[in-house]
Amino acid sequence: MNIAVRYYTKTGNTKRLAEAVAKAVGAEALPLEAPIEEPVDILFLGNSYYAFSIDPEVRDFIRKLDKGRVGRIVNFGSAAMLNSTYKKVKAEADKVGIPMDEREFHCKGEFKGLHKGRPNADDLSAAADFAKSIIGKENA
Repeated sequence: MNIAVRYYTKTGNTKRLAEAVAKAVGAEALPLEAPIEEPVDILFLGNSYYAFSIDPEVRDFIRKLDKGRVGRIVNFGSAAMLNSTYKKVKAEADKVGIPMDEREFHCKGEFKGLHKGRPNADDLSAAADFAKSIIGKENA
């Protein structure tokens, strides 16, 4: 199974989650600037809300994906105030014909003192366990 992990972050929270996900699935966490060059069965895509939507860089990244190279997208991320970006990411993925896994990982993220220390060690462990469950690895 070929797996890629890409993320977009402004605070570093999503990068930390991406690194936990990548380590769990034996991949490398790379920023969105790193294109998907080889076919992947699963693309773990980390992002968050910025100004009540996904960042335009996330939107543009999804729009440039080749549906022949990406089997499905698995959403993950953190946010201080809002919850999941799933619906926003799925709307973009639908436009390019890439299916979204219905499962996702989301946790609180620190922003301007709110949710201090998040994502924490428990969040990172939960993100890793989530990623393992997606690819069928035993939680270890």
